[in-house]
Amino acid sequence: MDSSTHSMEDPRLQCLSETGLGVSASESSDIGEDAVVGNVSQLCITPPGYSGKRKKGHLIFDACFESGNLGRVDYITEHEYDLFIRPDTCNPRFRVWFYFTVENVRHDQRVIFNVVNFSKTKSLYREGMSPVVKSSSRPKWQRVPSKGVYYYRCPEHKKNYVMSFAFCFDRSKDVYSFAYSFPYTYSRLQAHLDKIERKNFDFFKRESLTTTVQQRSLDMLTVTDPKNLQLPEDGGKQRVVFVSSRVHPGETPSSHVMQGFIDFIVSNRPMARILRDRFVFKIVPMLNPDGVYLGNYRCSLMGFDLNRYWQEPSAWAHPTLFATKEYIMELHNDPNVKIDFYIDIHAHSTLSNCFMFGNTYEDEERFQRQEIFPKLFCNNSEDFSIANTSFNRDAVKVGTGRRFLGGILDEESHCYTLEVSFYNFYVSNSNTPVLYTEDLCILTQLLFLYDGLCCLLSVVITYIVRTPRNALL
Repeated sequence: MDSSTHSMEDPRLQCLSETGLGVSASESSDIGEDAVVGNVSQLCITPPGYSGKRKKGHLIFDACFESGNLGRVDYITEHEYDLFIRPDTCNPRFRVWFYFTVENVRHDQRVIFNVVNFSKTKSLYREGMSPVVKSSSRPKWQRVPSKGVYYYRCPEHKKNYVMSFAFCFDRSKDVYSFAYSFPYTYSRLQAHLDKIERKNFDFFKRESLTTTVQQRSLDMLTVTDPKNLQLPEDGGKQRVVFVSSRVHPGETPSSHVMQGFIDFIVSNRPMARILRDRFVFKIVPMLNPDGVYLGNYRCSLMGFDLNRYWQEPSAWAHPTLFATKEYIMELHNDPNVKIDFYIDIHAHSTLSNCFMFGNTYEDEERFQRQEIFPKLFCNNSEDFSIANTSFNRDAVKVGTGRRFLGGILDEESHCYTLEVSFYNFYVSNSNTPVLYTEDLCILTQLLFLYDGLCCLLSVVITYIVRTPRNALL
């Protein structure tokens, strides 16, 4: 880690690493904007100089829960509050994800919340995206009306970008939750996998590849017809499709998409049965469980962007990445296995639609084969954008899963990053955006994206490596 990384000797960070909850705002509010370390804990905000009893309308902020993030709250007026994102643990560079609750509100109390210390300049908030909100009596997440949301550079906060939004609390007894995007916690994943596991499918196996620094399980799923796990009698190979997601913990849409994929591939739909009959699906649904639990945006508990360490992961510092890479390398070195696809699912904070990043190669024929899959994808999925899809050999991306595995696996393998927008997609020949909701992120991907993906997988895996390019396009 570089010199700017907080030392683990800091007792506040020790508390953060042990509990995942951080320190209270009363402890952290006096250490400056750049040193916000922990989450606020049942912090009641009162006017300066006020010493009386807590009143209704003295807002209580809390982020000491799974995936929570809010490091500090400043009272501006009774109608306005500055909110500070707590940076990723052990890495002050990343301040994007927020997730907190507010209670002790008055009926019809109107407020303006200013999230003042974003670390990114570009954001879909510029394009109309808004935070999401729910309350204890209305547990379904929905977007704050975009007409009251503003994203701008603020000279009063070191020229950081600020996202301000207006809100009216309409039920005094409710606890309100606000987040950057639709949350998807580690516990939610565990509950969903437990539910599938209880069905005792013979084609579904769940195992733990390793445990994290904080002793959370790194789940890996194997989905296939049991006969595919035996050595082929005809001398053929197991055909493997490896899918992963959530290496960046704040990219929550990737988990919603992953849930849609898992639900599809274990379903009774005809195409799901065909795919299970022909291929072995290896799925790691959450590559960074500690980062997700702690409410980080980009990094692991120890402050590493895991998607930059595929070349030489450390068993000590990057245990989940180390175990995943080791397993993929075992598959790659097994003469009875062929990895046809590696797809890593992410969420994108500045672009619309779904799209892909792929690799470029000096071998022109190999590069052209890489282009075919996204083009077929675009033809079969209404929210996929070929215009946003790109292929590169950017040196900054050399440590990513897509780049590393694209250089290691067989020439006939296909490695991609699949991106889904935090906000919306445009259907062809329409200028009207379709907003992703929590359900739409799962159901649209299930019905359109992955129905198309799985249909295409059967086509591409079967024919792409042995059919002339012109015959496919």
